[in-house]
Amino acid sequence: MAASAQQSRPRITPHIEASQVLTADLQSGDVLTYSTLGAGVDVSVQSRRVRVQLDYNYQHRFGYGDRLSDSYVHSGLGRAEIDVARGVRFDASALATRTRADIRGAAPTLLVGDADNITQIYSVDLGPSVESAIGPVRIDASYRLGYTHADSPGVAGISGQPAIDYFGNSTRQSFAASATTRPGRMLPVGITISGSVNREDASQLDQRYLGRNIGGELLWPFVRTIALVAGAGYEEIRVSQRDPLTDALGNPVIGDDGRFVTAPGSPRRTAYATDNPLYWNAGLIWRPSHRTELETRIGRRYDSWSYTGSFTHEIGEGSGIRIAVYDGIQSFGRQLGGALDSLPTRFGTEADTFSNNYNGCVFGTAGNAVGGCLNGALQSLAAANYRARGVDGVIAFNRGQTRLGLGLGYTQRRFFAPQDAAGGATIDGVTDRSYYVQAFAARALSPVSSLTGNLYANYFDGGPGTATPVWSVGANAAYARSFGRLAASLSAGLFTYQRDGADMDISVQALLGLGYDF
Repeated sequence: MAASAQQSRPRITPHIEASQVLTADLQSGDVLTYSTLGAGVDVSVQSRRVRVQLDYNYQHRFGYGDRLSDSYVHSGLGRAEIDVARGVRFDASALATRTRADIRGAAPTLLVGDADNITQIYSVDLGPSVESAIGPVRIDASYRLGYTHADSPGVAGISGQPAIDYFGNSTRQSFAASATTRPGRMLPVGITISGSVNREDASQLDQRYLGRNIGGELLWPFVRTIALVAGAGYEEIRVSQRDPLTDALGNPVIGDDGRFVTAPGSPRRTAYATDNPLYWNAGLIWRPSHRTELETRIGRRYDSWSYTGSFTHEIGEGSGIRIAVYDGIQSFGRQLGGALDSLPTRFGTEADTFSNNYNGCVFGTAGNAVGGCLNGALQSLAAANYRARGVDGVIAFNRGQTRLGLGLGYTQRRFFAPQDAAGGATIDGVTDRSYYVQAFAARALSPVSSLTGNLYANYFDGGPGTATPVWSVGANAAYARSFGRLAASLSAGLFTYQRDGADMDISVQALLGLGYDF
């Protein structure tokens, strides 16, 4: 019964849309209007062997006169899991969205229009996974290939603050394999031996990440619902890059795209390397039922104490709670790719007209995959590698005609750069932080009408220089009604952000749109 509920007829729905938007700046009193035209496609295939959802939309804005320029936005999210053969699965994820460039700059919740400090990004990850068995030993292996690209940020830094570099694009590859025995099959404890190799090559300053890991883990069922775990291993990580070109005063040269220019013939310098390659951790797993699981770990890694964990609870079909505590050496591309791979293959698709879709939390709609948040990776367009530590929490509730979602979290990044390179001392050892919360609600009023609402709040702090904290809040609501293949929507929103010591930016928008599904 549960398996059949997951299946549905394949659906491919191209669509077009047009809208008229009014925006008002409550500080200056400026009122502007503009028109948009858009096109996209929604794809859903849910069967026992193929699980795919893709939602993509292209929107082009036509400004009136010289006060508002023409612009475009690509917005979309895709996730796929395909069972190619017994024990062989192919996974893929893709994202198109907009995000902030500099954590010290403007933080508009409204990501359309002539928003400051915003850039378009694209990311894709794909690869196979294999699961097999040799007697009582389970063998798992996976390979991933990923690519992330960011358009020019269009900013040359923050006035009065030191210049920092912005992510351009990167290609990454990873291979992981493990062998596992269950407790009681051969020994009273379960044993896992695993290894991985990861590499990322980034365009900015010819940056390179190389990580190798091999480790083992023991799992001992202490009582019926609790198991103790302990692991140790050997890990080598090295991040390197070339020098930026400098001017006569020793400052990094900024190119037309707002990024540092690589110095021709400069040597490769180490930005980060593991001083102590040995690591260990210990913790417990609590599983009181098949619907609830808690895992906590504490150990030494990256030359300091490390804390990780997770909690999941399935409330019902498409409803549940997921909390994750993470700690790792990351980059913009690797962290974003990992966050995308953890998202469900069935997620909510209600359009948020004013705040760009898929740049925050994504809520699942079926099974026990409740969703996840992309905020930790998308808080700003950092070019340097960093140690990322934080926590994400998502609650999704789906019952009858009502859908609710709440996502919140905290993330901290500590950056790495060569001290002896220009601009290195600016970012090396610098820490920034962000806090975020997102609430979502949708209610089907009838078979042809619905009401949705969104609420966002973000707080950003830290970064190089003496930049002050930035916070932003936004809320919007939309009513939609369909007339066969034709649909109409009416939306309104209020958005505000402020940098400490600066005037608050407050704007309101209203939108009337029409769409057609083919």
